[in-house]
Amino acid sequence: MVTEGPVTAWVRFQHGDGIAFGSVVDGAISVHSGDMFADPQPTGETVPLDQVELLTPTQPSKMIGLYNNFAAAAAKNEWAHPTEALWFIKPTSCFLRPGGVIEPPKSYDGRVFFEGELGIVIGVEATNVALDDVDRFIFGYTCVNDVTAFGLLTSDSSFAQWSRAKSLNTFGPFGPVVATGVDPSAFTVRTVVDGRERQNYPVSDMIFSPAELVHRISQDMTLYPGDIIACGTSTGAMPMRLGNVVEVSIDGIGTLSNTYGARPAVEPTTAN
Repeated sequence: MVTEGPVTAWVRFQHGDGIAFGSVVDGAISVHSGDMFADPQPTGETVPLDQVELLTPTQPSKMIGLYNNFAAAAAKNEWAHPTEALWFIKPTSCFLRPGGVIEPPKSYDGRVFFEGELGIVIGVEATNVALDDVDRFIFGYTCVNDVTAFGLLTSDSSFAQWSRAKSLNTFGPFGPVVATGVDPSAFTVRTVVDGRERQNYPVSDMIFSPAELVHRISQDMTLYPGDIIACGTSTGAMPMRLGNVVEVSIDGIGTLSNTYGARPAVEPTTAN
């Protein structure tokens, strides 16, 4: 599936006291006015990329995350392939900008995992979308780190806490851009932690493709412009340590970089 149109990298950013959006061209942002999803217009103003603070590139009403959507991970964990998309929701309160700090939760002291993923960005309100009509509802693609408090999932034997485990504050970083006009079928997702590659997997290994996900999920709920579908992760997701820099990279989109808390202070040593 190819999303038609020119290849463009869209960002939201703060510059001084104002928040704006635009497209990235040669290290600068071409500022636009209007609606990113509906005929945005260039203002003629440009701002150097290194002089702004990038924000989440959209303001979703929700992020939908996928479970068990990669064949390699299913094989490794001896999971059956699902017959329908298995999803959960991450709320707006967990979203985090590129470069932001993922906060270790105060209510939980167990392992917190990174999960590098491809994110689908919805561009048109979508309900009951036919599979052969999906392209016009997808605006573009972004990088996602689906942060998870792994121990919370099964901490209560009577109730799997997917929402809580996935939705703690700052547990939904995404960005740095939304890339439009790109074909996700050849994408590779890489996650690098403190310079060491931990994940490297092809999007083509998905059990349900991006198009199928939009089609299936839109039968259950309305998707709004800016909403994100995080397509699920493959093998290699691991717990983070304080101070880890986690980079989720997809060629054609860019690199989402966030730090997990701060490195523990090193006690000074004194000579005897």
